[in-house]
Amino acid sequence: MTANLSDLTGDYVIDPVHSRIGFVARHAMVTKVRGAFHTFEGTAHLDGVDPSRSTAQVVIKTESIDTGVEQRDQHLRTNDFLDAPNFPEITFRSTAVEPRSDTEYRVTGDLTIKDVTRPVTIDFEYTGNAVDPYGNQRVGLEGSVTISRKDFGVTWNAALEGGGVLVGDKVVLEFDVSAIRQGQ
Repeated sequence: MTANLSDLTGDYVIDPVHSRIGFVARHAMVTKVRGAFHTFEGTAHLDGVDPSRSTAQVVIKTESIDTGVEQRDQHLRTNDFLDAPNFPEITFRSTAVEPRSDTEYRVTGDLTIKDVTRPVTIDFEYTGNAVDPYGNQRVGLEGSVTISRKDFGVTWNAALEGGGVLVGDKVVLEFDVSAIRQGQ
């Protein structure tokens, strides 16, 4: 692990094989459904001397949503939720990075789901770095943010007989990222 963050300055690409972009949503007001997107790509410029000059972009393929239940996944791809045929990508583009400590960063950016773009702030923890067996410099980051799906035009729901709704409005987006420095 590099002791000096300035040594990590550079351009990075997310390694999708060793990263996860997931989500958690409340179901029937009693449990949580967890899932992930399996197809995504992203880049970042990390500035170890001045982290506020760092940037990040992520593109997620909506068709790749997976909760482990194919019937539910098919419903999530429809216009009731993500409308994957018409909106094949969810995007995030950072607009600001604020260091909170040596290992914690607050990344603000524009999140676009369907045709709605809203600012979100994601708290990330720097989990470390290493040179892998192939000579690649890797950095790890974990973060999450809670969004309102209604804010992004994802409003489908069903009333429950005893009160409440089938799908909660709040969705936690989870990011567990391994990124590889380019041009080493």
